Amino acid sequence: QVQLVESGGGLVQAGGSLRLSCAASGRTFSSYAMGWFRQAPGKEREFVAAISRSGGDTYYADSVKGRFTISRDNTKNTMHLQVNSLKPEDTAVYYCAVTFRYSSTAYYRSANYDYWGQGTQVTVSS
Repeated sequence: QVQLVESGGGLVQAGGSLRLSCAASGRTFSSYAMGWFRQAPGKEREFVAAISRSGGDTYYADSVKGRFTISRDNTKNTMHLQVNSLKPEDTAVYYCAVTFRYSSTAYYRSANYDYWGQGTQVTVSS
């Protein structure tokens, strides 16, 4: 099993920044790829970003490209999501997740993830 704990969410004005973190424990950290998803009230959970096992490959939703940066530190068992130039439409609960799939095409679908954190709220005011 893998346990995930997110942190770093909060209330920020439009144009502001946050750094979300996801601390993992359980299985060997470098044995799985990871992703961030978000869910706004009344909407489905959507893909935000993903990162490969080594951290060498990253993937982003079109809506966040150029504003968000995903990274991981395999020596500290942590993953981060730097979120810049925030917009009110970025308001959501952000979840980190783990997948053992190897195909990058699998990273975009929440159904392909095996473990999830409890989420951290990001609220962007206009």
